[in-house]
Amino acid sequence: MSKSKGNIIFSLTGSIACYKVCNVISKLVQNGYEVKAVCTKSATEFIGLTTLETLTGKSVYVDMWERKTALDHIELNKWADLTIVAPATANIMNKFSAGFADECVSTLFLSHDRKKPFLIAPAMNTNMWDHPATQKSVEVLKGWGVKILDTEKGHLACGDEGYGRLLNPDKIYDIIIENLKK
Repeated sequence: MSKSKGNIIFSLTGSIACYKVCNVISKLVQNGYEVKAVCTKSATEFIGLTTLETLTGKSVYVDMWERKTALDHIELNKWADLTIVAPATANIMNKFSAGFADECVSTLFLSHDRKKPFLIAPAMNTNMWDHPATQKSVEVLKGWGVKILDTEKGHLACGDEGYGRLLNPDKIYDIIIENLKK
């Protein structure tokens, strides 16, 4: 077994765009990166755990208490070279900026080693993206050193047109690799 090029926590939140990031996860693993997936419970409404387990070759973290190991969030962050949340909902971004830690993804954020890259790839309806609460959260998170990836303008799952669309998965992959090299 060859040595990993880098260790990545890939967190998914409750968005239809979950299906788009599967390609990113697969490409990372195929290119020698080790990926551990973490999901909010709402993400599991959009993508099955079996899919993520098959892509990563590892169990998926959903419930902090499921494994009966209270320190998984600390150990995962020590292991990781980079963390990405994709797709990131308005809910999770607003939780992060308010300091809430009530499930796996938000607890990982608060226990994150801020010397390591933390990326967020938002995906949401234009009104949610433009909402003052979300935009305030973006500014707070950027101020804390979190890299917020751009959203794209285009057709959204709800039928609307506008910003909030998840960045192209190939661009997400390239940004991950670029940030691992720093």
